[in-house]
Amino acid sequence: MATGTRGDYRPGFWAGRVATLREAVRGTCLAVIPAYNEQATLADVIRALRERAPQFDVVVIDDGSTDATAAIAHAHGARVLRHPFNLGIGGAVQSGFKFALDNGYDYCVQVDGDGQHDPGEITKLADAMDADPAIDMVVGSRFLTDEYVYPAPVSRRTGIHVFAFICSRVIGQRVSDPTSGFRLCNRRAISLFARDYPHDYPEVEAVMMLHYHRLRMREVPVRMFERGGGMSSLKGSGKSAYYMIKVLLAIVVGLFRARPAVEPGDEAPVAAAHGI
Repeated sequence: MATGTRGDYRPGFWAGRVATLREAVRGTCLAVIPAYNEQATLADVIRALRERAPQFDVVVIDDGSTDATAAIAHAHGARVLRHPFNLGIGGAVQSGFKFALDNGYDYCVQVDGDGQHDPGEITKLADAMDADPAIDMVVGSRFLTDEYVYPAPVSRRTGIHVFAFICSRVIGQRVSDPTSGFRLCNRRAISLFARDYPHDYPEVEAVMMLHYHRLRMREVPVRMFERGGGMSSLKGSGKSAYYMIKVLLAIVVGLFRARPAVEPGDEAPVAAAHGI
């Protein structure tokens, strides 16, 4: 498998280098599971991936867990990368992208370790990417269909819709679920995010980052579940408020720094610095 250098995410750079996901085989597709103290649900997530997306290799990013997360991942045949301490979701996901880039994977899907994402829905993401080779990231959205009702508090749904409105206006296309972490990326997006990825609560900023680097995304409707165990990083009103303020501030700062187009290799306008 060919590997590329970080920064090789220009549109068209990898044209002709990757097969479609329908043609993909093991060793070309990677499922990244960021996990922090997810011993209650991780085994079921790995089993579901093996059964419903068998072409995907599995790597668990153990983000400084203090429970049996790493042991369970090993026992179920996943590759495990362990952080010596907790970096947060952004650091865990970026480690997954770095692993995907360094090991030559053409596609990378993020599946949370808490059981919220249904591995059976990966086929919807894959079909959308196969249908349009110009798409670099496909996002699973909870809000594009009335078929599924995502069980979330009104306050959280309100926050998601606020971010959706802002993202839609900035990037010039409808974004319904900018906080979704259920995402499939091709080699161009892998290369971008391996090099530079937002900290803390990265999903909204990653959508903006993709836009400023002239890569393309689309959403597809998917089913998601309530967390199956463990504790959300947004548990409690204080953390939810911090999340809202931090992400809004990062977006505002990014907009003031934004240029009409970012050249490949430039810093992303919305990559928040530590401490924001």
